Amino acid sequence: MQCILGANGTIGRELSRLLPQYTNTIRQVGRTPRKVNASDETFSADLLDAQAVAQAVQGCEVAYLVAGLKYDTKVWQEQWPKVMRHTIDACKRHGIKLVFFDNVYAYGKVDGPMTEDTPYAPCSKKGEVRARIATTLMDEVKRGELQAMIVRAADFYGPGATLSLTHSTVTERLKAGKTPQWVGNAKATHNFTYTPDAGRTVALLGNTASAYGQVWHALTSKETMSGEAYVRLACELAGKPYGIQVAPRWLLGIMGLFVPVLRENMEMMYQFEHDYRFDSSKVERAFQLNATSYRDGIAAALKG
Repeated sequence: MQCILGANGTIGRELSRLLPQYTNTIRQVGRTPRKVNASDETFSADLLDAQAVAQAVQGCEVAYLVAGLKYDTKVWQEQWPKVMRHTIDACKRHGIKLVFFDNVYAYGKVDGPMTEDTPYAPCSKKGEVRARIATTLMDEVKRGELQAMIVRAADFYGPGATLSLTHSTVTERLKAGKTPQWVGNAKATHNFTYTPDAGRTVALLGNTASAYGQVWHALTSKETMSGEAYVRLACELAGKPYGIQVAPRWLLGIMGLFVPVLRENMEMMYQFEHDYRFDSSKVERAFQLNATSYRDGIAAALKG
């Protein structure tokens, strides 16, 4: 049995579709977990409750921490260290392997490609939180007290990725007959991870003994991509004329006074104002994998 902590999110769903290749039973863990496969178990638990987490993972071979918390700095600062600590302690207690699905915030602004060897140099409060919990996890691994790994992904796109930037600014607007929008510098390089590719990477690595004790980057296309290129391809696939509206930083700042999620995202704007190159060569070489093309991925996102 394997369990998913943070069930029913985008990555949790993608992972659930693939894990039956490796295990007979998947336990979906969350506050209101739902089955993805008919054979799934559900276990209601709050990841802020240490005892509940310990009970949730008991009897499992691998636990996948793919939870998402409210996009709020104070919430992250208070709750992420607790979630990580409870998950680590529960896995150590029951001898369970742990796979943590992470983002790239800990790297900060990187000049050049982001790889698994990129040092942590966060330039945001959310990045500081991510660096802290990632270090906590891998310190346990270094001490030989836990079998674990980190799998990181770039910004998402794909069917069902409703919380992604591209969903709200491109996919939904095209479906509504509106002009797509972007933020920051639409000409800057920006890689995106296709959510089914992320799920495929996590499932494969979680069931590969030699993958533990390492950091991995989820399979991501090497094709040159930018906001402008993404929108242009999406317009073509949707059969709509190309058009793009780019919101300047000063406007987002004003809007953030009234829209909390925009205000919370302001410290992350560097990711859209500068080149954002995410490299997944390590997993490609290790397993002879090829990422989904942006053309195929965007087409699926538009249909999803």
